[in-house]
Formats: sequence, C-alpha cells, structure tokens
Amino acid sequence: MDKQVIDQRVFDLYDEYCHGYIDRREFFRRAGALTIGGVSALAMAQALLPRYAEAQTVSFTDKRIKARYVDYPSPGGTSGEMRGYLVQPAGQGPFAAVLVIHENRGLNPYVEDVARRVAVAGFLALSPDGLSPVGGYPGNDDDGRTLQKSLDQVKLRQDMFNSAKYLQSHQLSNGKLGATGFCWGGGTTNFLAVTMGSDLHAGVPFYGRAPAAADVARIRAPLLIQSAENDPRINAMWPEFETALKANGVDYQRHLYPGTRHGFHNNSTPRYNEAAADLAWQRTIAFFKQHLA
Repeated sequence: MDKQVIDQRVFDLYDEYCHGYIDRREFFRRAGALTIGGVSALAMAQALLPRYAEAQTVSFTDKRIKARYVDYPSPGGTSGEMRGYLVQPAGQGPFAAVLVIHENRGLNPYVEDVARRVAVAGFLALSPDGLSPVGGYPGNDDDGRTLQKSLDQVKLRQDMFNSAKYLQSHQLSNGKLGATGFCWGGGTTNFLAVTMGSDLHAGVPFYGRAPAAADVARIRAPLLIQSAENDPRINAMWPEFETALKANGVDYQRHLYPGTRHGFHNNSTPRYNEAAADLAWQRTIAFFKQHLA
C-alpha cells in the first residue's frame, strides 16, 4: 500500500506501537475502529508492518564484504557475554570502525543490512544484538520489543558500551571509532558520546533520545544529528539539547528532513522516505570518512 494513502492517525498509532506504548493487538484494534472513507483502517495498519526480505539492499554473500557473528565478553552487562554481527570490507585492513546500534527490538534484518552498507562504504562494522544474552533476536519485532523492554536498561547500555570497546580494539580496527543507531539506537549513540568521551570519534544518531543536558559537557565526539520533521517526542527534546551543545562547545550538525516521520531511514515499512533516507545516508558516510580518516 502506498504511504500516501495511509491516514496520519494510523501512522500515529504505529508510532505508539513501535515504542511499546501499545501492543500489536491494541494497535490493530484501534486501527480497525477507525473508518476512513467509510472503510476500516485495518488494512493500513497491516501495511505498516516491516517486510524485511523485500528491503535487503546488500546481500550477506556480497563479494565486497565478509560477514559473520562473533561472541565477546561484556562485563557488567546482562549476562557477561555478547554476540554481534561483524562485517568487514574486502581487503586486509585495518579499517576505521563503526558501531551500528539497533532499535528497541534487537538485531533485526534491517539493522544487519545497515551494517553491511557500512562495510561496503569501507568501514569495519559491528552491530551488537542486545538480546543475545536472552537468546537473541527472536525472529519477529513483537517478541523482540517485549524482550528488550524486559531487560535491565543499565546493563543493556553497558553491553553496548562493551561492544564499542570490543570493536575499537579489534585486530581489524585502526582504533578510530564511530557510532550510529536508530530510535533506541540513536539515543544509545548519544549515550556513548557522553560515556566514551574522546574514545568516540564521531556519532550519528538517527531520531534518538537526547542525553540529559547536564551530561552534554562530557561529549567530545563531533555529532551529526539526523531528525524527522514529524517526530513530536524526539523533537520536543531538541531545544534543551541544542542549548547544551552550544553552551559546551560541542561540534555538531543537525539535519531536519521535511515531510519525514520517525523511522524514515528504515526501508522495510511505508514510513520510509527514499529521498530523505538516501541523503541522510550520504551525509552519514561522508561524516564518518571526514572524522575517522
């Protein structure tokens, strides 16, 4: 279904569903109760669910990359162990490295595809699965969202921090580290910028939660902040975040993409905006090449 025919009220319900405020059953119930042009909006709601197989852009067998799963220690995390999806470019390396952080549902196929895109661009990429200590991404976003919500969030963020340090010290890494992430992963990119200080060399959060204003003084990495125009929860945080960034002299850029919704980079659902996603991605890769060279 073309996104142009999906009513904004259905997109709003989907946003609540994606962020865990309502479950799948309630999402469909509320959408089914809406009538648009005399017809139930249930079909619109169904059209918003991700279609990962159709969205793949870089195959895991692509000759330009080598992809594999790796296990590594994660002291202080959920279980003390982590698993991630490591993708290296063709060649011997060492390479500048980029951590690719998933949304609030574990390491799904879309995020794995993003890791492969990062490697095609010439970077060593690691996408950790925050659900690996509890069995890994379960194969669908509903169960993944429930699992991730059930975890101790402090330990989960520690797992992401440990993943960043593992990647930075990997034998294929040259020590230069960037991070990017989407939604929850965007907020975690900001968390890493605060927590890692000068050990993080560039951060690109996509529509992520801002850190506390008092913590912004600890940021040393340049930031490229990617924002959707129609994203009330995240955009409400921007004025305070921007004030803190300026007050602390943080090197940052922010791009607000007109006509986009939260999740516009994810090409597996109708929230995807191809023109904005392509431009945001070009800017992301250029930013990493500038700061991780």
